Parts: sequence; structure tokens; C-alpha cells
Amino acid sequence: MILDAFIPHPDVRERFDTLVEAPASLVLEVASHFDVQRLWPVRAIFRTREILMRATPPVGRRAQGILAETLQLGWGLLVRDERMVVVGARCQPWRGDVTFTAIPPDGFAGYAEPGQVKIAWTLEVEALGPERTRFSHETRAVATDAAARRRFLRYWRWARFGIIAIRWLMMPGVRREAEARWARRTTAGGG
Repeated sequence: MILDAFIPHPDVRERFDTLVEAPASLVLEVASHFDVQRLWPVRAIFRTREILMRATPPVGRRAQGILAETLQLGWGLLVRDERMVVVGARCQPWRGDVTFTAIPPDGFAGYAEPGQVKIAWTLEVEALGPERTRFSHETRAVATDAAARRRFLRYWRWARFGIIAIRWLMMPGVRREAEARWARRTTAGGG
């Protein structure tokens, strides 16, 4: 597990997997560029958080695709290869206007500034055959001290429902898009 190198003992761990009838390279490409906010329930979840947390709605043009948007928000790229993308940041997620700050990969595991939560998540592919892939997404979070842990876990009690719902919506969305793109390529003779 790649996240063991960054957050070996998380306070929170969520992992989701789905099988996709498409090559692994295509699945990772689709997942990296998937615009989760094009799904109206996801937009509603983000808007609900804004209202509940009295957060300032985002201004400016939003980057398209989950990876580009995440990096635009301040997350850092920890690992990227043909099998996975891993991003991470530190933040105080219980704040309405949460700010994500990248931590360099070589300092991520040891980062311990008090009052913070380290979060890392992955997009992973495992080729099960030339046209069959296990697509996984894992998120881990750990607070840097006891006070931050209490605040984070209090926030997580209610926020996890929206966060998990976003993943439940993203996974089949990526699967459908990758399978549709693969079907178009094979039908056109470009498989």
C-alpha cells in the first residue's frame, strides 16, 4: 500500500474499488481527468458544506478534472507513475474556508506541525488483463496532535457522509467513462 509510506497509522481510512472493462492506462487517464463536479449531487454536497460551514463560495475559474482541481486548491503531488497518482496536503478541515497546503513528498510522513490534519489520497489502477482493470481510490487522514484529532473527528462524524457519497458517485462515473471510451476506440478499430 503506497499510502503506508505517507500515513501508516491513519485516524481515518476509506478505500473504494471497482472493476473496469478497459485497459489500466486508459482508466488512470480517465480517473485523473474526471470532473467529479459535473455530477449534480456532488455540486449539491459541496454547496451544502458551504452553507453549513458558512464558507465563502469559490471564485474564479475552476480547473477541470479531479487532479488539476485538487492541485489548484493547494494539494501537492506525492507520487505519479503508470499505476497511480497520490496527492497530499495539510489543512484544518473543520474550518469553513479550509486552506490546503502541499507538503513535499520527502517530508510528508514526518510532518507534525501542531493543529493540522495530513490528508493523502490515491487514484490507483491494477491491470487484471489487457482490457480489465481494478480501479481503486483510497483516502487517509491523520491529525498531528490530540487537540487537532478531537476537532477533526468531531468534524468527520458528519462530513464523512458527503465525502463518502462523492467517492460512491465518482467510482461508477470513472468506470462508465473509461468503458465508453474503450468501446469507442475498439469499435473504431483503434484498440
